[in-house]
Amino acid sequence: MTDKSILWWGRFDPDYSRNRIVRQALRDLGWTLIDFHPRFSGLGDLEARLRRLTVPSLVWVPCFRQRDVPAAARWARRQNIPLLFDPLISAYDKQVFERGKLSAESTAAQRLLTRERRCFAQADILLADTQLHAEYFRDTLQAPASRIQVVPVGAEERLFHPQQNDAPERELIKVLFYGSFIPLQGPQVIIDAARLTQDRADIRWHLVGDGPLRKDCETLAAGLDNVVFEDWLPYPELPARIHQADILLGVFGTTPKAGRVIPNKVYQALACAKPVITQPSAAYPQQLVQLDNPGIYWSNPGDAKALVNAVCRLADQAALRAESGKAAYASYQQFFSTDMIRAALAECLRELP
Repeated sequence: MTDKSILWWGRFDPDYSRNRIVRQALRDLGWTLIDFHPRFSGLGDLEARLRRLTVPSLVWVPCFRQRDVPAAARWARRQNIPLLFDPLISAYDKQVFERGKLSAESTAAQRLLTRERRCFAQADILLADTQLHAEYFRDTLQAPASRIQVVPVGAEERLFHPQQNDAPERELIKVLFYGSFIPLQGPQVIIDAARLTQDRADIRWHLVGDGPLRKDCETLAAGLDNVVFEDWLPYPELPARIHQADILLGVFGTTPKAGRVIPNKVYQALACAKPVITQPSAAYPQQLVQLDNPGIYWSNPGDAKALVNAVCRLADQAALRAESGKAAYASYQQFFSTDMIRAALAECLRELP
């Protein structure tokens, strides 16, 4: 067995932020990472045997790769080594409750649920990004609670960090949303809020990205001079775009999943020392929620008026924006930093050789 090595298995994207953050943290902990991208997910174990892969200490199947788990599990069992799966999301939850493509009572949905339960059962270690997701994996997907560990997503700190030259006062307050325009994010709520602030010449709403709801949002925003749509920009340019804004927006969707996640954009905004407005969720640490000013302002899902109230409060008080930016970074450091992620991963892997 190769000492301190992890075989990353599947047709995954190594540049996806969750993967990049976790992979760097593992390297920092002294692990050697070996990538294996099978040509066909279902036959990955056969390919691994034919290629006579070096036996690692652990097989790691990264986020979104449910379809790679069965073959990875067969190979891991054959080598008598553990399998870790970091799903990040549930395919059943996404198709049924987020996208609404399948009815929960339909045969297709029940088959998907059964398949995903079998998938999750094959993991010796199952990662969740929040405690609420851990509970969902346990209660809905029937994963053994003893196998589930929580590791937050965090942000890539070499890219997302405070800048000292951010101006605390601006004539025009820029409110920034960026994302994939999906129901979980509730981008229509942002447009409704922008409509309610048409009389505020000092507030401009910027929506960056693309996705299934963007055209609907553009239609809703017709005639609004205070709304600007921008195309998606390369990931390395995102931090600079964040620093051009005064207030960052999280998610406002009414889907069940929206209440279980801490979005990437929230981690990234906090790491950049920017005040964030997003919907409340028990996914956030209770200690953070109880802070007088965590740098996060809560706006109920689907509630455009609550969003307007939070934006106007920050827009009208430059000192509060500056204070909230500092508080946001303090919250990131205390609850979501790379140090916290490394510690959580070390705890997950401490039983391994």
